[in-house]
Amino acid sequence: MKILVCIKQVPESNKVQVDEVTGVLKRNSSESKMNPYDLYALETALRLKEKYGGSVDVITMGPPQAKSILYEAFAMSADEGAIITDRKFGGADVLATSYTLSQGIKSFGDFDLIICGLQTTDGDTAQVGPEVSEMLKIPCVCNVNKIIDVKDKSIIVDMDMSDDIERIEINYPCLITVQKDIVEPRLPSYLRKKATEHKQVKVFTLNDMVDKDEHHYGLNASPTKVQKIFPPSSDKVQEKISGNIEEITDTIYQKLKAKKIVF
Repeated sequence: MKILVCIKQVPESNKVQVDEVTGVLKRNSSESKMNPYDLYALETALRLKEKYGGSVDVITMGPPQAKSILYEAFAMSADEGAIITDRKFGGADVLATSYTLSQGIKSFGDFDLIICGLQTTDGDTAQVGPEVSEMLKIPCVCNVNKIIDVKDKSIIVDMDMSDDIERIEINYPCLITVQKDIVEPRLPSYLRKKATEHKQVKVFTLNDMVDKDEHHYGLNASPTKVQKIFPPSSDKVQEKISGNIEEITDTIYQKLKAKKIVF
């Protein structure tokens, strides 16, 4: 079974810069990491490979430095990796991102199963996975919290429906998005990290896509436009209270009472 995991590089914290003109994040301006939800998707894929055989490849979309998370995936036992990167892809909303990913996946190869994390910590839309499946014209199951069985032509999964659990059998090729409690992600292996630190990854730009029309990508193809976006302001105030225990206690109490935290 050929499995593909879609992963994304996201900011490590909320201290990021925003482009005042386009309203998109400046992803070069802060430390980044692999999207935490994608770790569960990758671990799910690796366990399927270990139990049933096959391969696990990873693909990401982003600026050139996003390639670093592919090497993190290699250190966790992923086989091959690819990055979709081009300035013309910048500023994409959910729809344009999903289309770009679908085009990149077509260029990467044919896969039986595509696994995505439920959502990302920088967007939280949980829409990219289902939209990619729609553009690839393959079936999709979201909110998967357990893999029940893997067959030659299908996979059986449990889907969390909030009020109940629905068991579904879905034929290949297909896409699933998994919840963060489906498995416990492994740590990257230092030995694999050293062994794969010079591993080649495939790079897909606009010229490598089946559809080479730049108007179908990035800001040009994004029907939703950001009107205003800004990093959260910091209102942290520190105050030193002096006095004996009774005075300090009374001061703290009065301040909490003024804020209506205590009565």
